Amino acid sequence: MSDHNVRNNKIVVIGASGHAKVIVDILQREGKYEIVGFLDRDRSAGDELMGYPILGADESLPELMISHGIMGAIIAIGDNFLRSKVVACIQELCPSLAFVRAIHPSASLAIGVTVGEGTAIMAGACVNSNSSIGRFCIVNTGSSLDHDSSLEDFASLAPGVTTGGNCHIGRYSAVCIGATLSDGIKIGEHSIVGAGSLVLKSIESLSVVYGSPARVIRPRLPGDKYL
Repeated sequence: MSDHNVRNNKIVVIGASGHAKVIVDILQREGKYEIVGFLDRDRSAGDELMGYPILGADESLPELMISHGIMGAIIAIGDNFLRSKVVACIQELCPSLAFVRAIHPSASLAIGVTVGEGTAIMAGACVNSNSSIGRFCIVNTGSSLDHDSSLEDFASLAPGVTTGGNCHIGRYSAVCIGATLSDGIKIGEHSIVGAGSLVLKSIESLSVVYGSPARVIRPRLPGDKYL
């Protein structure tokens, strides 16, 4: 379900890390939702973050939906693969739950840009014409996705990333802080572009690349840690 299907404005934030603080700030600035609290299995119920309570772990959500009238959620987890695992778990637990987007008011999205459910777009990000952003993506602070480009499901651009036009970043892939992609670059699935890299050639799936110009350093497996 998309955020257009949320029947009221009560939502929960799943994850209570530094990334979650950024998500909450965006939600507060948008003013579209009432944040009921956080779910995080590594924090004790009753603790607080940014003035909102930790309500429990993921498993508490079906009960909380009833007791608190929660109709929507956003996954505030920076790791792409882990975020996908949590989404799958929540969808199994609560199939009627809507996943909402968080788009900072200072982000610039061209007319016609599409943004999937659960995606977060941070302050100062720019997405240009005829581009698409998939489900549960992150377009981080001050990053840009230029014209006719795509960011597929569960992929992410870190702060300060710049892409040229006609770039395509595959599912689960992460472009790290300050990296630059030249025009027409394709990044396969589950790949990592290291911080500050200059990518002049397309990258196959399951690769770790960095440098200027970027080169393949090693292969990786889906779910390998990168943050």
